[in-house]
Amino acid sequence: MKHIIDILDLSVSEIDALISTAQDIIAQPKEYAELCRGLKLATLFFEPSTRTRLSFEAAMYELGGNVLSVTGAATSSASKGESVADTAKVVSCYADIIAIRHPKEGAALVAAQNASIPVINAGDGGHCHPTQTLADLCTIYREKGRLSDLTVGFCGDLKFGRTVHSLINALSRYSGVSFVLISPEELKLPSYVKDGVLKPNGITYRQTTDLEAALPGLDLLYMTRVQRERFFNEEDYLRLKDSYILTPDKLRLAGPDMCVLHPLPRVNEISVAVDNDPRACYFKQVLNGKYMRMALMLMLLKDAGRIG
Repeated sequence: MKHIIDILDLSVSEIDALISTAQDIIAQPKEYAELCRGLKLATLFFEPSTRTRLSFEAAMYELGGNVLSVTGAATSSASKGESVADTAKVVSCYADIIAIRHPKEGAALVAAQNASIPVINAGDGGHCHPTQTLADLCTIYREKGRLSDLTVGFCGDLKFGRTVHSLINALSRYSGVSFVLISPEELKLPSYVKDGVLKPNGITYRQTTDLEAALPGLDLLYMTRVQRERFFNEEDYLRLKDSYILTPDKLRLAGPDMCVLHPLPRVNEISVAVDNDPRACYFKQVLNGKYMRMALMLMLLKDAGRIG
């Protein structure tokens, strides 16, 4: 049975097929409206979420299925000490597929090892967020027409940003992609990503603290927030939280076709005045995420024999 814990659980051909399915769902939604009739998605969210949880739930409803939802450890048996492994076994008795978000790295893998139904990682700590990456890839493809031959800038929290790590993993498998890594020294991309992904694959990258200088050469700018919940020291968070703020004035330095992405939620790192710029694609990302989750659930449920 296939589970999606890391974006690398999907081959390039599978990612391309999911984007193709998502585009077909956009074009012909009625053809997909009953494919999951009688099936149930369990959303196990032990960490706060709005977009990801609602996106999964909307995806299943639009496929004709139903949703069982846990929103927070305090409202589940986790508050009584139940393990992730036992939770996965129990929920497998009620649902056909699981989407799990958990603050601990590796929790989704434990769930997959113990569930008897497909498990999708909806974010585990600072580790991975593969379905956000699928939303990102779909958006890039729909906006740029390709996933190769791109210069991609990542700006903000590159140390704890699981969306950044996942997207770098995914894009590194396409030809002609290079990265500009823009962050404060304290929030630089971890060495395990550079040494484990970029260097072995011969990916061109450079690190800088200067957003304005990087903008003119980018095809894409992926902004991220500095995540308060990942910091052990409040003083460090307050010192770094407004390191980069994208404004209309700064955007004038960028090319007319550059796309601005953000996994959301944003705090201050993108001015609301940028929202009306045609290069702002972060709300398109939200919608594309729903379609990609629809495509992913269809793939996994078919693989598990739950649908024909």
